[in-house]
Amino acid sequence: MLEFIYSIAGFILALGILVTVHEFGHFWVARRLGIKVLKFSVGFGRPIWSRTASDGTVYALGSLPLGGYVKMLDESEGEVAEEDKHVAFNRQPIWKRTLVVLAGPMFNFLFAIAAYSLVFAGGIEGLSPVVGKVVEGSVAQKDGFRSGDLLLSVDGRKLSIWQEQRLYLFSKALARKTVQYDIQTSDGRKVTRSLNLADVPMSKIDARLVARGIGLIAWYPTVPPVIDQVVNGKPAFNSGLKHGDLITAIDGEKTGSWDDVVRLISASPGRQLKLDISRNGNPESVFVTPEKAMDGDREVGRIGISVQPVAIPEDRKVMVSYGPLESLYKGTETTWMMSVLTLRMLVKMVTLEISSKNISGPITIAQYAGKSAQVGFSSFILFLAIVSVSLGVLNLLPVPLLDGGHLLYYSIEAVTRKPVPEKVMILGQQVGILLLFLLMSLAVYNDLGRLFP
Repeated sequence: MLEFIYSIAGFILALGILVTVHEFGHFWVARRLGIKVLKFSVGFGRPIWSRTASDGTVYALGSLPLGGYVKMLDESEGEVAEEDKHVAFNRQPIWKRTLVVLAGPMFNFLFAIAAYSLVFAGGIEGLSPVVGKVVEGSVAQKDGFRSGDLLLSVDGRKLSIWQEQRLYLFSKALARKTVQYDIQTSDGRKVTRSLNLADVPMSKIDARLVARGIGLIAWYPTVPPVIDQVVNGKPAFNSGLKHGDLITAIDGEKTGSWDDVVRLISASPGRQLKLDISRNGNPESVFVTPEKAMDGDREVGRIGISVQPVAIPEDRKVMVSYGPLESLYKGTETTWMMSVLTLRMLVKMVTLEISSKNISGPITIAQYAGKSAQVGFSSFILFLAIVSVSLGVLNLLPVPLLDGGHLLYYSIEAVTRKPVPEKVMILGQQVGILLLFLLMSLAVYNDLGRLFP
């Protein structure tokens, strides 16, 4: 219940912040260009708070926190007094209207830059970039990577913590490129190894690319196979497994770590397994049948258990922080890379090169919002930055109803020297509504698929 409350609260807070940033961009630029703004609202529906400023602009907070809008004086939306026509939006030259529309997404990008820069300046803690395991048969193993390798840099980009390489590798994998790693081996030698990311299947280019697609797993202390939580109603719960149970063997194969448990259960969807456990020092056996679930394009087994966390040795932790200018540079670079990556992902989904299951909807976003808020301030700020970039890119797509659709109309108007016909705009709005409905339906479908595999 507490996690649900965190998810809802985090979602509303995140959406409120990002919508305010986006709409404030439209509002601020419109005001600076001399366009009359009638209303600035965060949220839709009946206002739960509103105030009218001395210039007549209404500021409101809607009862439905699912968006927002800036209403400007416009002859297409009603009668405009003769003396006010010069400040109406529709009477402005194309360059002014373009700047106003462009300002919303641009403020999303600026917010992301500021958020990333803040986190970089405050410091990021992570694992030392040491390879703990190379997956058997993986791209990394084929290209010569070994357990114990210390990753010094990739394509000349210094690596201080493990997660610094993720976004860069994601971008290069989508581009089907080869990257060069400078490495210090476990025996102290300095070597250079190539990693051919064109060998990574497109179906494995997702959030787990480094481990699942490339086959590089960061060093982590051996996690004993002790159960932490058992999900109510899942196979483990129905079989009587409990918090604190130590799994000693599965179908006669000894389990020395949690990785062994995951490997054996994942490989057995729908097949009954015998689990030997130690409960309070007493040996027992239970039988459990993993339910079937999809992990990308692969069917795996799940029984509904989680592991007890273990402490990471201090000498394996690294704290990285940057000065103001370097933080701003890295924040700008990260925002640019995230923007390009988001656009590439969308293009490859449309061309069916990668799975549309990568699209997330409000349920998944709410879950991440809640989890990041629980973890801490920096995690929540990073979450906001990622979603803000996504909103910026999405709104720039040339789809009617989105900012990019308006920019498309203005481009046509600039070429033809006359506004797009109203009939065409109405048809475009209908197409835009249909496309957005299909996109949202797919996102919600993916969300439900993750909740009920």
